[in-house]
Amino acid sequence: MFGRRSSELTTTRPVAPQAQVAGAPQQRKPAESAPPPPSRAPEPPEPENRSQKSEEYYDVKTTVFNALIDTIDLTQLAKLDAAAAREEIRDIVSEIIQIKNVVMSIAEQEELLEDICNDVLGYGPLEPLLARDDIADIMVNGASTTFIEVGGKVQKTGVRFADNLQLMNICQRIVSHVGRRVDESSPICDARLPDGSRVNVIAPPLAIDGPALTIRKFKKDKLKLEQLVKFGSLSPEGKMILEIIGRVRCNVVVSGGTGSGKTTLLNCISGCVDNDERIITCEDSAELQLQQPHVVRLETRPANLEGEGQITMRDLVKNCLRMRPERIIVGEVRGPEAFDLLQAMNTGHDGSMGTLHANSPREAISRMESMIMMGGFALPTKTIREMITGSVDVIVQAARLRDGSRKITHITEVLGMEGDVVTLQNILVYEILGEDPKTGKLIGRHRSTGIARPKFWERAEYYGLTDKLSEALSAAEVKDRNGNPLGERNG
Repeated sequence: MFGRRSSELTTTRPVAPQAQVAGAPQQRKPAESAPPPPSRAPEPPEPENRSQKSEEYYDVKTTVFNALIDTIDLTQLAKLDAAAAREEIRDIVSEIIQIKNVVMSIAEQEELLEDICNDVLGYGPLEPLLARDDIADIMVNGASTTFIEVGGKVQKTGVRFADNLQLMNICQRIVSHVGRRVDESSPICDARLPDGSRVNVIAPPLAIDGPALTIRKFKKDKLKLEQLVKFGSLSPEGKMILEIIGRVRCNVVVSGGTGSGKTTLLNCISGCVDNDERIITCEDSAELQLQQPHVVRLETRPANLEGEGQITMRDLVKNCLRMRPERIIVGEVRGPEAFDLLQAMNTGHDGSMGTLHANSPREAISRMESMIMMGGFALPTKTIREMITGSVDVIVQAARLRDGSRKITHITEVLGMEGDVVTLQNILVYEILGEDPKTGKLIGRHRSTGIARPKFWERAEYYGLTDKLSEALSAAEVKDRNGNPLGERNG
């Protein structure tokens, strides 16, 4: 892949006779005409400026990279394991630096070696960002602009690519791992990294300023409900309620906006499923990281160049029913597959789960209704709503607040119908009390709404969990000055 870049880079990025490495004032010249390098005692660059590389750095890197491609046998390199290949590249690059008499400090040389190894074996400039566990999203807007999200806030980085060709090559490398492609004929692609991180690529001509790459990163350590409590996203009582909901096989829909943590929350709730249950997951790109031993993972497939061979989410959900599942988990419900998931929930597959985009539990009901209508089903509105209320037991609402924090804002039961209206009942809600003037962080609390016996009480009784449920609901109550619980009845 990178071998094809060498001639292109040589013509589009000519190396100046006097080029500098970022942070190094010394000049480099061809070995035959270069005078002995002047003595120097350079100060090492500051860590925060290491990512801010100059044009001269990229000139040096391009020259060394092209020399490496001319020297190394990529076919033989592919036969080595990652560690041996990296060591081989480092040795050759070190020799090239000496031959070309490039003057740089040990720290600068180490940075150049690492960058070139990442270009050949990994994902180039993205590697340092992918290695950081505090980054939630990586957003590349063309070769020269990269943003990241840390702690719920978006910030610009100094990371850049040599040109759009290098960025496109890395996009191709990412999507090819899951058997997909991105080019002018197919400029939009969804894929995933080996760790499950979600990837979206949109290429020219649709992306005007160069390929746009978006990566939703997954943490290396799989989150559990205990960690959500530690982060303040959920209260200990809410954790206990969600554990009971998952354990007693309630049908759950996780609702929330973009980046609110729906998939992470679904992963956490699925941790409450017994190890002896057969779970089948259906996703556009496989992201779920279930810990149970009996899990079958299914993934949709886009159409080929001839427009054939597409496997939709609806096809997967239909096929699930023939695979003897005990629970079906749909990574994200986007369209007519909502009808098939509800049918599965209502025909013996208790404990099934899915996520969808909505800003409140009430809106989640409307979204499911709209998605079923998208499938062209000629059903009366009341019939669709009755199907929803007969299938979904609990809606868990996630949200990203304006201070960047992610919270579980509602645990809501779907009770049934009153006339043509779906009746909801909040079990636990998050209320905002104020804002810390120093940090700008919102202050709030999770509290019970005073419901002593939720609709799934009988399920909890069947599993012998009513004592724990009652204890959690009681502990989550907030009382007024007279000791009376503050509660609300309807959602």
